[in-house]
Amino acid sequence: MDTHDVSGTLELAQSIQRREKTLADSQARKGQRPARHPRNQVILRFQLHLMAFRIRVLSKGPQDFTIKSSFVPLAYVPCVAPLSALKKTMIDDLLLETHHRGTYLLVRAVTPQNYITAVMAIVEDEKGDVLMAQLYHQDDGRAEDILVEGMVLIIKEPYFKLMSDGGYGLRVDHLSDVVFLAANDERIPSSWQQESAQQSATALAWKTKGNSHVKESSYRSAIACYTRALVCAPTPEETHTIRLNRSLAFLKTQEYDAALSDAEFAMTSASSVKKPVEKALFRKAQALYSLERYRECCEVLKDLRLEYPDNTAAKSELTRAISRLAEQTHGKYPFKQMYAEAACLQPPRLDRATYLGPVAVQPAGSRGRGLFTTKAVKAGDLLFCEKAFAHAFDDQKADSGCNTTMLIDPESRSGTIGSQSDLINMTVQKLHRNPSLLPLITDLHHGAYQPVDAAEVDGQPVVDTFLIRRIIALNCFGCPLSTLTSYQHDRSLSSSLSTTSALEKEKEEKNAFHSCGLWPTASYINHSCDSNARRSFVGDMMVARATRDLPAGTELTWWYQQPWPRQPAQSKNNKLHSHWGFACACAQATSPAALAKRDALAAGLRRYVLSLGARELRDGDAVAVRIQGAADAMAATYGAPASDVPRLAVWMAVQSALVKMLKAGGLGMGPVVLRPVRMVELLLAALAALGFVIDAGAALVVRRWGLLATDVVDLWLLLRDAYYLAAPELVTAAEGYARTAHRIVFGEDETFESYGGV
Repeated sequence: MDTHDVSGTLELAQSIQRREKTLADSQARKGQRPARHPRNQVILRFQLHLMAFRIRVLSKGPQDFTIKSSFVPLAYVPCVAPLSALKKTMIDDLLLETHHRGTYLLVRAVTPQNYITAVMAIVEDEKGDVLMAQLYHQDDGRAEDILVEGMVLIIKEPYFKLMSDGGYGLRVDHLSDVVFLAANDERIPSSWQQESAQQSATALAWKTKGNSHVKESSYRSAIACYTRALVCAPTPEETHTIRLNRSLAFLKTQEYDAALSDAEFAMTSASSVKKPVEKALFRKAQALYSLERYRECCEVLKDLRLEYPDNTAAKSELTRAISRLAEQTHGKYPFKQMYAEAACLQPPRLDRATYLGPVAVQPAGSRGRGLFTTKAVKAGDLLFCEKAFAHAFDDQKADSGCNTTMLIDPESRSGTIGSQSDLINMTVQKLHRNPSLLPLITDLHHGAYQPVDAAEVDGQPVVDTFLIRRIIALNCFGCPLSTLTSYQHDRSLSSSLSTTSALEKEKEEKNAFHSCGLWPTASYINHSCDSNARRSFVGDMMVARATRDLPAGTELTWWYQQPWPRQPAQSKNNKLHSHWGFACACAQATSPAALAKRDALAAGLRRYVLSLGARELRDGDAVAVRIQGAADAMAATYGAPASDVPRLAVWMAVQSALVKMLKAGGLGMGPVVLRPVRMVELLLAALAALGFVIDAGAALVVRRWGLLATDVVDLWLLLRDAYYLAAPELVTAAEGYARTAHRIVFGEDETFESYGGV
């Protein structure tokens, strides 16, 4: 939703055609045993490519911007068999385009690694045969440590394939399909052993070595040493200390489940070995905080403060945890502060908690599951404020010097530009590190994809990468740095654009974002063009508010694809069906015949607005009458009332005319002479076209809120200003509705006073 979709473009079609030819050529060689290239030639070729790549990276200027292409391969399931049930195979036994089920490959890296869209290196088996290995979805933050020269690894059920350059190699998409062996692992052949002298090292020696790695910030190496120490018959005192130290290392690698387990063990064992529990409590609290279990975190920190009142770090951590718990419980956020944080942080991941308000996931009939209100809510009420499970930021500024990725799925013939590929990696990594979070994501809608049943194998979580890809494709949201700052450009349209077509085109383009995230609760909301909820963003926080008064038990909806005036029903449904598998049943969908008539009327109005000169604009009332007449004619092309089918074309036409008149002088403050009453009529007509039902007599009352387009805030502010001259007694009510609209559209009303309108 709202990602930069390039499906249907010529560039994508050409890329897919080339890919399909490559796949066809590859499948034609399926099951073949390729001719082996000389070892030195394979290694030299890789080293030359590595040197060329590093030169390109070093020569890249701050203004350079590149788009990488990443193709989604044909899906395959991860290995769910334990290693003990697999049979060793060798490189010479591998067949092209084959998943070698029931086997494993033991290899060693013989070159430095390279990282582009995967971690790559040349590996050898025990016979000395070599080939390329590509490991996808690894932690790109530590790519240089993943496949270092000399490292030994096991690849389970290896997938041997032709590469895009015509060579061949191994591709590993699932994290659990590769096992990295510590240098002292007994499964490493003696000829490859690098630290044979340490095989008989004591638990104390391994713990000391782990501590040294911690001091060097080599936390994964430290974890390996501590883990080795635990199998070297440590004393109870040593076990306590090792688990406590390993808990810290797990915190540093964001493996919070494991950190929590070690901290709890250290807490339990502290009394029996007569050790203080202070560090164990603190690390347990840190793990709970990172898992967003704030209430438990607060309880642990309170215990810590009682037992160790001089611990100043615990005091500050408790203050922070209490703030998160308050957000999680009451939904109160300092939005101005959050804007400042989002502007300063790169990436803009805020230290905030998720608040779930009066909403619950329930069955939604043919729509599967949906999100429903659990009590009556008013327009503008907060439904939830959710922190992203994962958030991938893509700076779209021209001077950012960043790369972006085009993610292409040949099977669905779709593609997106932006950070969706990074989002997949982040989600896979987070789930692999913290398997307790798996149900939160794997329970989301994933279409017809059939995942494996196994959750764990050989003590490692099984994270099906292709399941995660599918979930993200169907559930992720494109997002700006913040909805408010994103709209700053749109507001300039009122002074730079004056035609409906230009305004509409600009708005459609602005609705596609390169940054994206995964918000699990928000993912349960189903589509409707006539939505009753609206989302906005501040950094990695999504704010959802009701756009109208709703009784308890109402299913919440918002648009997956924003409705636009010139969108035929078939065009909309093609996009919705091809991606999400359903057709839009909203009355909003427009027949081609009605659209053609409406287009002709809108074109006539555009020509009239463009032709207006200073002389015509002096008689603003006459212009307003002409605009109102054209709007009424366009409204007649709709077959239902605006409260059921918002008349988007009418709204856009009236708004573009208002922009032109305001630029020329507005309410008598220039060459335009437009009575305030006439301005009020035009503004009310624009709001009515969006489906608002408004009583505007002695009192101003919104009986029903309409479609909450972003510009609605400005319409209400203009109406407030017009009432200053036409009906001062209605100014307060108009401003109140403007504030509510601001709260709905931007997620908050703290910035309402400084917003100022058009």
